[in-house]
Amino acid sequence: MSPRSHPLVALACVRAKPARRQALQEALTALVEPSRAEDGCFDYSLFELLEEPGTFYVRETWADREALDFHMATPHFQAFAARFAELLAEPIRLIPLREVPVTATADPA
Repeated sequence: MSPRSHPLVALACVRAKPARRQALQEALTALVEPSRAEDGCFDYSLFELLEEPGTFYVRETWADREALDFHMATPHFQAFAARFAELLAEPIRLIPLREVPVTATADPA
């Protein structure tokens, strides 16, 4: 299996400006369904950090980098990107992840 055939998994960390939590939540929520409908999207789930309201994480799984690049060029993502200065306390942090293989162990009994 070539590296290109592995899905791209990432967490996007998105922090709201003070008093913009609700507006950011609505903007992020509006991205979920159209993003999930994109070719190459395997997962697109929105979470809010319990200890830090206004800090959101999007768990994303894409077929490959090209699928993620396509996502960032879509009209729905570009409409969100146009609001970064209004909504975000800091730039979005995209945290790439690598799945750690887990091998089954024999039952010692």
